[in-house]
Amino acid sequence: MRMKYKIVGDSSCDITKQMEEDMNIAIAPLTFTLDGVEYVDDDNLDLENYLRKIDQSSNVPKSACPSIQDYLDHFEGDHEWVFGVTLSSELSGSYNSAMNAKTMYLEKYPEKKVHIFNSRGASTMEVLIALKVHELVEADEKSFEEIVDHVEAYIEEAKVLFVLDKIDTLEKNGRMSSMKAKIVRALNLKLILKATPEGEIDMVDKARGSKKALTKMVNSMPKVGTISKDKILAISHCNALERAEYVKELASELYDFKDIIILKMRGLSSTYSNEGGIIISF
Repeated sequence: MRMKYKIVGDSSCDITKQMEEDMNIAIAPLTFTLDGVEYVDDDNLDLENYLRKIDQSSNVPKSACPSIQDYLDHFEGDHEWVFGVTLSSELSGSYNSAMNAKTMYLEKYPEKKVHIFNSRGASTMEVLIALKVHELVEADEKSFEEIVDHVEAYIEEAKVLFVLDKIDTLEKNGRMSSMKAKIVRALNLKLILKATPEGEIDMVDKARGSKKALTKMVNSMPKVGTISKDKILAISHCNALERAEYVKELASELYDFKDIIILKMRGLSSTYSNEGGIIISF
């Protein structure tokens, strides 16, 4: 008999409302502060207005991870198993917050089982992890521990690539010097980047113009990770549906994935990708 379970992610997990309902997943929102104004990364966030404020400001939004109590509240319920999925521990305190909540929750409910997955990424990576957990639990063929081991192995080999249309946030937060940013803009260069297991950002390639960059990103996938008909390709975009659809179409022509899904970024992913950004995981 399948155990009752719950998946809890933070708001870097760019799932759709339909996924939330179908997968019994709850989202603990991060919050941002920009120029003295606080924004909560939930369904009430006016993303268009928030992105406009980022463009107009010389500052970078400061993010705060969900609190321990936020996670504890979401862990509650009549389920035996809880799976948490968080931003990379190198990028945010969300993982540590969830781990502290796990300790407190198990003190109250020692008969239950909880595991927190460090996504070692964000956005589409968290979505794929949540989908994998859901798939394995619903199959009702593995124990809690076997599911955890399987998903941790899945995280080890999954990859994240992205193309930024704007480099404003990279420049504002010091990840790119103003001089380099000027050159990138002057030459209309678009950067193809990847997330490392350590939470760093490495450049894979560059191209002039967004379409060429997206094409290079898709073409680079076999060099970066493993393509398999058992895998899902997740594509998330920041107000760039046409670009996401182009990536899906090209990937469909070149590779054999089990499924290719398109998602819309929430606030956290949009903060760092900026308008026009595309993130993929596979």
